[in-house]
Amino acid sequence: MDNLAWGLQITALGMGLVFGLLALLWGLLTLVQRLDRPAVAAPVLEVAPVVYEGMDPALVAAIVTAALAHRASLRREAAPAMRSHWPGSQLYASRWVAAGRTRQNQSWQRRGR
Repeated sequence: MDNLAWGLQITALGMGLVFGLLALLWGLLTLVQRLDRPAVAAPVLEVAPVVYEGMDPALVAAIVTAALAHRASLRREAAPAMRSHWPGSQLYASRWVAAGRTRQNQSWQRRGR
């Protein structure tokens, strides 16, 4: 019974130490977060409207629509261009993986003497 009491004391001491240090770190991070806030807010920039002199508003809308559609189509095409490896090209890159797949796909046969 004496060993049980000693074990519970050590457990409580260890857990208290761990949770105490976690609470200390939590408080320290909260303090750093409060001290790290920006002192002055950045000014809000106002964007002046662009005036297309001599252009029909319907033509400007058509140009903007075409430019956005072109950007959307390029965004879909950018994924393969940004890859370092084509999909599926790394399937057999590792000899260990290739050996494991070979063993999985071939049935076991006893070797003859």
